[in-house]
Amino acid sequence: MTGLNDRTATTPCDLKGKRIWVAGHRGMVGSAVVRRLERESPGELLTVASKAVDLRDQQATRAWMADAKPELVIIAAAKVGGILANDRYPADFLYDNLMIEANIIEAAHRTGVEKLILLGSSCIYPKFAEQPIQEAALLTGSLEPTNEWYALAKIAGIKLCQAYRRQHGCDFISAMPTNLYGPYDNYDLQSSHVIPALIRKAHEAKMAKADSMEIWGSGSVLREFLHADDCADAIVTLLKVYSGDEHVNVGTGEDIRIDALAQLVMDVVGFEGSLRKDASKPDGTPRKLLDISRLRSLGWAPSIGLREGLQDAYEWYLANSVEGRGPNDRVAG
Repeated sequence: MTGLNDRTATTPCDLKGKRIWVAGHRGMVGSAVVRRLERESPGELLTVASKAVDLRDQQATRAWMADAKPELVIIAAAKVGGILANDRYPADFLYDNLMIEANIIEAAHRTGVEKLILLGSSCIYPKFAEQPIQEAALLTGSLEPTNEWYALAKIAGIKLCQAYRRQHGCDFISAMPTNLYGPYDNYDLQSSHVIPALIRKAHEAKMAKADSMEIWGSGSVLREFLHADDCADAIVTLLKVYSGDEHVNVGTGEDIRIDALAQLVMDVVGFEGSLRKDASKPDGTPRKLLDISRLRSLGWAPSIGLREGLQDAYEWYLANSVEGRGPNDRVAG
C-alpha cells in the first residue's frame, strides 16, 4: 500500500505521443472521443472490437492490455439503454457494467497505466437530489428505480477508481456525463434513449404522413442534453488537466421539458403533426440538471447548441438508416 498519491486536482497530462486506448470505440461516446483525440497528435490510438476481446472476461482483458501496453485509458465501453431496456434486463445492466469497469481498472493498475478516466452517467444521483446536482449529492438518497441497476454499477466504478487512487496511488479519475446524443446513437425503439427515440418517431410519422406522434409520460419532466462531440471535448480536457479524487459532472448546465424537446425534434425533422402524451407510461426522475461548476473552473464550456446538435443527429440518422427498419448495427458500441 502506497497511500494517497501526491497529485493535485489539476496536474497536467500531455497526450502528445501517448499510446491511448479508447475502450468502446464503436459506440456513440467512444467514437466521438476517437475523433477528438486525433487532434491531439497521440502516438497511437488503440482500439479492440468486442468480438476480439470480451471485456467482461478478466483473463482476456488482462492479456490484451499486457500485450497492447496502453499509457492512457478511456473507459467508454458499457451496456447502455433507456427505461425499457433497464427494466427488462436488470441483471445484464448490473453484471456487464461491473465486469467491464472492474476488469479494465484492475488490469490498468497491473500494467502500469499512467492515467485512466471512467465514464459514468448522471443517473448515479438520487432521484430527488437538489437541483442543479452537485458531485457531493452522490449516495445521499435513493436512486431512480427505472435505472438503478446501471446506476449502481457506475457508482461502484467511481468508488473503484477512488480506491485504486488511495491504495495504490493510481491516477484514475471519473467523469459523469448528462444525457448524451449524436452520431452513432442507438435508434432501436426498444432500447434507445429519449432523443434518438424522438428523432426516429418524428421521422417515421413524417414519412407516414401521420396526424400525430406519441411520447411516454406527462412530458413535464426536465432533462439536460449534451452532444457527444462536446462530451468528448470535455473528456479530453479532464484527461489533460484533472487528477482529483472526486468525480466530475459533464453537461451543459441547462435543461428542457420533454414535451418542449419533442416539439423541437419535430420542428428539426419537419413533422407538422400534433404531439400525444401517454400518461400511463413512467416519467422517471422529475428533474436532472447537473452543476458543472467544477468542470467550468477547469476552463471548459459546451459549444454545440441543442437545435444545432439535433440537426446533426438527424442528418446522421438519415445517412445511416435503412428506410422501413431503422439504422443498422453500426450504432452498437
